[in-house]
Amino acid sequence: MRTPVIRVEQVTMKFRMNRNKTDSLKEYCINILKGGLQYSEFTALESINFEVFKGERLGIIGHNGAGKSTLLKIIAGVMKPTTGKVTRIGSIAPLLELGTGFDGDFTGHENIYLNGALLGKSKEEIDSAYNDIIEFANLGEFINVPIRNYSSGMRAKLGFSIATSINPDILILDEVLGVGDQAFRKKSTSKMLEMINDGKTVIMVSHGIGQVKTLCDRVLWLHEGKIKQIGTPEKVCCDYIEYMNEISSV
Repeated sequence: MRTPVIRVEQVTMKFRMNRNKTDSLKEYCINILKGGLQYSEFTALESINFEVFKGERLGIIGHNGAGKSTLLKIIAGVMKPTTGKVTRIGSIAPLLELGTGFDGDFTGHENIYLNGALLGKSKEEIDSAYNDIIEFANLGEFINVPIRNYSSGMRAKLGFSIATSINPDILILDEVLGVGDQAFRKKSTSKMLEMINDGKTVIMVSHGIGQVKTLCDRVLWLHEGKIKQIGTPEKVCCDYIEYMNEISSV
């Protein structure tokens, strides 16, 4: 029997949204003192249950606002769900947003050590992976330039290089393979396949359905914060494309 390395149980995420229009901090404070603030509740995820097994590649698809990125943040431990729990076994490298964990005033070189430390790696482990990170990112002299001067593509290259070079047990990706130039997308996809063949567990969000079919062996379709379908890439992706074509023709 396979043992899950990630178990998501009855996860629900709700947000409170301010219904008052406030243009300044002063106005916000006055509304608080007067008891005039009104909130509406938004449910981003509702009763989510699934498991991910060691070495599995799970793709998560769905239209914008379906709750995909929120789910990844909860799995990675960046956010705490309103109710429910997530159990994780093994080290996780989350690559959720461009530049997450980077300090704009630090150089690329310094941010390698900062980001690696945030991912729970020791200086010795980062030293061991440093040359691989530099080679994969291919930033040239920019590695010694402050991150604030990087383009979004350069940040993506460095972030992806760090996350994939520190040998995590579980890699969590949010649209990362869709950024950067064509050469980087090809190289990052090859790196993903290399990690997959090495038995790494991967959870990825992507709007690139072809990419999901190629890289994943199971797909979860999120719709309005709920699991609409989970199964093989062929079946789920086909049903999702059919659904998107239907709503686009209305």
